[in-house]
Amino acid sequence: MALIPPLPEDHDPGLLDLIQFFRGPLGTVPNSVLTMQRRPAIARAFTELNKAVMANGGRVTAEQKRLIGYLASHTAGCRYCEAHTILAAERFGATPERLADIWSYRTSPHFTAAECAAFDFAIAAASVPNAVTPEIAAALKAHWDDGEIVEILGVIALFGFLNRWNDSMATTLEPIGIEAAERRLSAAGWSAGKHG
Repeated sequence: MALIPPLPEDHDPGLLDLIQFFRGPLGTVPNSVLTMQRRPAIARAFTELNKAVMANGGRVTAEQKRLIGYLASHTAGCRYCEAHTILAAERFGATPERLADIWSYRTSPHFTAAECAAFDFAIAAASVPNAVTPEIAAALKAHWDDGEIVEILGVIALFGFLNRWNDSMATTLEPIGIEAAERRLSAAGWSAGKHG
């Protein structure tokens, strides 16, 4: 059971239009954001941060950002965010092959060396304690420019916030997220756990 239940989407008319942003990437407004409405400034700031982080300013695609978010969330152990990021990656064009091979990305023909460097960085940066080594950083810099690295780390940091929020709140996962995770992640042992 969620620590704090979500509020209805129309709870705060001043936020209603803003939080509809999430319908694009997820097909729903997440319960995490609906819970944040209890402090409108947090819901507003989080939504604006999410929009800024997920905007594409370089070669890092929307699909790649969601896969980075998935790897970071899996590393942190947040099943809620794993479901959301795999759902969004699929909605942003991730092929079944890329989704199936995400944990064997280093040896999969479906990922580039640049993506592998970003994925290695995501796992290391999401680890506690932080596991980014000079070698991981150098590999990242060999493939991505400074602005793109800021985008990549922005995704990892955004999901660091969300992983802590959703796991601590035991946020209830929406049906669309459960369906996507059961279809794409259950073979790897995913379950909704406390988010069901």
